[in-house]
Amino acid sequence: MTAFPWAPADLAADIAPVRVPGDAPRYTLSLPRHWDFLYPSGGVVTAAALRAAEDAIGDPTLRLISTSTIFCDPIQAGDVEIEVDLLRTGSAAVQVRVQLRFPGTAGAQLLATFARERPGPDIVGAAMPDVPPPAACIDLLADDGKNPHLKAPFFANVDVRLARGTRFWTPEFVAGPARYARWFRYRRPQRDRAGRFDRLAYAPIADTMPAALTHAIGPGPYRFYAPSLDLTLHVVDDTDREWILVSAYVRRARAGWAIGEAELWDDAGRLVAFASQAMYIRNIVGEPPVRDATKPA
Repeated sequence: MTAFPWAPADLAADIAPVRVPGDAPRYTLSLPRHWDFLYPSGGVVTAAALRAAEDAIGDPTLRLISTSTIFCDPIQAGDVEIEVDLLRTGSAAVQVRVQLRFPGTAGAQLLATFARERPGPDIVGAAMPDVPPPAACIDLLADDGKNPHLKAPFFANVDVRLARGTRFWTPEFVAGPARYARWFRYRRPQRDRAGRFDRLAYAPIADTMPAALTHAIGPGPYRFYAPSLDLTLHVVDDTDREWILVSAYVRRARAGWAIGEAELWDDAGRLVAFASQAMYIRNIVGEPPVRDATKPA
């Protein structure tokens, strides 16, 4: 059984900004600690900025297709301000710049494109990873007395199943490829007005790529954490399903940095989004290892 001392939070409620009266689209928001790893998830910060952008655009037919966030300062829980600039408003697309910050800081800077669907080719160029369905996968939040996920508020809000990889806190953990795949489902479902999976809700679960680096490093005394330098998300399709597979891959880590990417699939085999990011590797304890994760451990 999953054991958390608090109830799951509602992402939609936690990222809902309050508009400040005036001509310019400005907002305030109180970021709770519900979505913390060490700080609030960068994906949740991104989703909050995008929600303000949606409100400033004011047209539900214009929907997120691409966004990139740079995290200039750590975003902690608390009261933040959000400013939205409409950079371009066209008949098919709107492009925006958003700044989410504590007063006097650079905070998080985001660029995004919202667009209407248009006639065009429908090509499938990627194959879904061959993984078991959620019901056949290990519950990554089971309380076995050692599970570190249960210390992070973020994981109280989602169900998580291990689709590819090993549990890194158990004796079964061995070094493997720099890949890790997990099924995520929001415990408070995230839906848009049409009943589809909310596109903004892809960002928090996409921002979980460091697990692929942990899988590549394998067991040992070395410990790290990996704050996001940036997060880019491309949304390519909709789904009405609840379970989303986040298949993460870290291509390279060196000199205190790493780059990762992730495909997001629903459990009907539909690619819904693609994400990438750069990470800052902060060493906690132990000597940083050297390993070629393209070869067997």
